[in-house]
Amino acid sequence: MNQNQLYNLQLGLNGFGRLLTIIGFALLLSAVGLGWLVKSFLFVLALLIILPIVGIFVFQWWVRKNIVQSACPVCGAELTGFNQAQVQCSNCGEPLTAEKGKFKRMTPSGTIDVEAVEVAAQVLED
Repeated sequence: MNQNQLYNLQLGLNGFGRLLTIIGFALLLSAVGLGWLVKSFLFVLALLIILPIVGIFVFQWWVRKNIVQSACPVCGAELTGFNQAQVQCSNCGEPLTAEKGKFKRMTPSGTIDVEAVEVAAQVLED
């Protein structure tokens, strides 16, 4: 007994015959009053084609809106991260947060962040 016997069953319709069969089936459904079924199928098919394309554009817009590219405020290295997210600088290891298009240092509450300025020492003679 041939185990592949079920796989050899073919309807014998070439490409044009299949197309005529599909058109005939659609006409039969519309004559019976089931045209809404065909329209629903075509609507779902159109959604399956259009939604991924629209989704790609929406995702690209969201990424452009939420990506922050700026320099680290500590060492000046260029960083990339998401807006309102915590990032660690890959150069100096400083924990940072991305806010309003720039990176800011994460400091504990009660800490005052200052920048030191080097002052040249003057020697006074008596």
